Amino acid sequence: MHNQALVINNQAGATMSSREIAELTGKRHDNVVRDVRSMLGQLDKDALSFEAIYFDDKNRKQTEFILDRIHVECLLTGYSVPLRMRVLERLQELESINKLGYNPNNEIEVLQQLLITKQTLAQQAQMIEHQKPAVAFVERYVAADSGSKGFRQVAKLLNANEFEFRAFLSDNKIMYRLGGEWMPHQKHIDAGRFEVKAGLAGDHAFNQAKFTAKGINLIAGLWAQYKLEASV
Repeated sequence: MHNQALVINNQAGATMSSREIAELTGKRHDNVVRDVRSMLGQLDKDALSFEAIYFDDKNRKQTEFILDRIHVECLLTGYSVPLRMRVLERLQELESINKLGYNPNNEIEVLQQLLITKQTLAQQAQMIEHQKPAVAFVERYVAADSGSKGFRQVAKLLNANEFEFRAFLSDNKIMYRLGGEWMPHQKHIDAGRFEVKAGLAGDHAFNQAKFTAKGINLIAGLWAQYKLEASV
């Protein structure tokens, strides 16, 4: 296949070059160019407004035509039914790509964009699958209404290494070290994700932070996403 420009315009819709029409129909490009010139002449259209320049395999400057759908279909009326169908199916494919909102300069970019979309959807599906254990845990926990839980309890329920889990909470501005204790940031307390209770051990006063059901719900989702991203 020649290095073709498949022009896709979000307002005008998909367009097709005379070279691609030639390849799809099995006709010589110069014959397709002749047919295009004849059609535009009969329609009293300015052929120059449809012309474009490309370089052939020997790096020579050549002329092709870029046609929108209505002119492609007009051109095809003189071709056989199977040839018309090939070109129209290709136009439909280009228009489907156009609906995704892309504006690529060539076919390679079209394929790259479609590959990115496919990879994104696969990653999203993987993330959903990866989050299932955490989500299932939250659902069981909330259903049981078992009250607030401490750091180690939550780490164990999420099957998380305590050192890594603590670093995760710190990096995500969820908890921080205050003196010798780990405390939640105030915004999470205000949002009802933690309970902080004061206690007394002998002469030593201390604060104890526990995750509420709402806090566990948030942390479980964030932790699942973190583990997924770490595995990619």
